[in-house]
Amino acid sequence: MPTIRVLLVDDDPLARTGLVSLLGAVADIEVCGEVSDGDEVVSAARELKPGVVLMDLRMPRLNGVEATRLVRALPSPPHVIALTTWDVDDAVVRSLEAGADGFLLKTAAPLEIVAAI
Repeated sequence: MPTIRVLLVDDDPLARTGLVSLLGAVADIEVCGEVSDGDEVVSAARELKPGVVLMDLRMPRLNGVEATRLVRALPSPPHVIALTTWDVDDAVVRSLEAGADGFLLKTAAPLEIVAAI
């Protein structure tokens, strides 16, 4: 199975560190980069060419919904999985409308996160 390159997008450094630790232990997943806000995603996606972007929905400058829309408009765009803390968040619906392939709660079990990727 080919390695899946993942770009992490989250303004919380602790969340990014936890995801790097989790995903780094999976043989066929490589975290190819991390950014701390939605306004950094497009250039990182162009440069790093991830297969999947794990996208936090709530960030201070450019939120995950708008960042998802921009990433999905790229030529040969990566898949996007939205991450959120609330399962009834209207941002989830908006992210799916913007092109996200799915969403996960940040409380998801590690195996759920790996399976979604």
